[in-house]
Amino acid sequence: MTPDLLEAEEVFQQCARLGKKKLVLLSSALIYGTGPGRQSLADEAYGIRGSGRSIARQWKSLEALAGQYLQGKLPVTVLRPVTVLPSSAMLSRRLLAPFSVTIAGHDPVVQLLSLADLAQAVLCALEHDRDGLFNVAPDSVVPLRAAIRMAGGHRVALPVTLQRIGGGSEALEYLRYPWTVSNQKIKRELGFSPQQSSLAALRKHRKTRQSVSEPEPSLDEFGLDRDYIEAYRKRLLRFLCDSYWRIEARGLEHIPRQGPAILVGMHRGFVPFDGVMVLHLVMREAGRVPRFLTHPGLMKFPFIDNFVRKFGGVVACEASADRVLESGGLLGVFPEGVDGAFALYRQAYRLKDFGRDSFVKLAVRHRAPIIPFVTVGSAEILPIFVRIKSRLWTRCTDWPWLPLSTFPWLPFPLPSRWHMRFLPPIQMDNQHPREPAQERSAIKAISLEVQTRMQQAVEQMIQRRKSVFFGSVFEK
Repeated sequence: MTPDLLEAEEVFQQCARLGKKKLVLLSSALIYGTGPGRQSLADEAYGIRGSGRSIARQWKSLEALAGQYLQGKLPVTVLRPVTVLPSSAMLSRRLLAPFSVTIAGHDPVVQLLSLADLAQAVLCALEHDRDGLFNVAPDSVVPLRAAIRMAGGHRVALPVTLQRIGGGSEALEYLRYPWTVSNQKIKRELGFSPQQSSLAALRKHRKTRQSVSEPEPSLDEFGLDRDYIEAYRKRLLRFLCDSYWRIEARGLEHIPRQGPAILVGMHRGFVPFDGVMVLHLVMREAGRVPRFLTHPGLMKFPFIDNFVRKFGGVVACEASADRVLESGGLLGVFPEGVDGAFALYRQAYRLKDFGRDSFVKLAVRHRAPIIPFVTVGSAEILPIFVRIKSRLWTRCTDWPWLPLSTFPWLPFPLPSRWHMRFLPPIQMDNQHPREPAQERSAIKAISLEVQTRMQQAVEQMIQRRKSVFFGSVFEK
């Protein structure tokens, strides 16, 4: 997991005497770190983030040593490969073992590089007169559990706390969270692309019958699993929507059936039941899966992390949002952030400030319509009565407060009646051209327009609501 810096320093000292040769340095994609808030498909400019910082800094030190001894003396191309199969890396050893040990409650997407493809990357770097940093990774990603299953292996899931007893707790973070990288730079500048996918590299080295007979599926780069979603929708989500919360929804016809769009909603409660219900309704009506930007705090919890990722949750960062919209996806945003999610019940239906208005910038940049939506009734299922400030709680969860609600005294959400309304879209057309996107006043005006429409819709629904548990708020 880490380089030998003392040996590397001796090698660089010798290399400095070679004259006008060229050095290809094999670093590692571990250099970017990992963690619940880490960006997917990080590019070469991405810094060290999240967990695994000690490991990442050692790889950073390796590259710094190369610069210290060789800058101005020897051309250096640095390659940062993902996990190579076979190799002594922890993930490689676990994947190629008869029984692959994983972390219970987490299923990160991974990239796996064959040794032959790494060799080709080195040859390509030697042939081109281009110095610099280059990630080396296949185009495809694969969820860790699926990789083991489709390669004919056997998975043993153990809690991370149990595995930490054996040491290497920091290294385990790379089995807990994704740490995928982008390969666009090496494709663009060196013309290199691995020949084998992540799954093909694993199948080849496991040498099982499945590696030949089973076709390779199309997998989502963020870990979304439609089969997983459908399994929940058939019974649980249908029951919650139609029988338990008896959700009545209007305006679903405003959601486009194709092309990029942004759903902008209000979210109440520290458990994202409302986001899950929106996903269920949108899939039922439009056949699309909205990809909701998710607070990293949710990704820290085992099983919740797995659930959120498979349901299309994407870590809240601009780069990931751009990728969703560039691919023509449906992006879901809760612009109130944690202030909205942790709103006290007495203020539940008063919208909070929309913060930096990043969703407007995304909409203008991608010419994506904004479809506001509001929900009345979801605040009652787990009402927050008190918020407690706790440094220990914040450090463990990344949540700003410890909420006191009906949970855990009532260990299930209450069966309130939900009312959901999707408002007409705000088009990013000539009325909102690209040029003003950089002007804060123009961005703020669009954001206020969205917030005003949402607040008015909520107030109208509250006025028409006769009971928390019964009745309709929409005209027949």
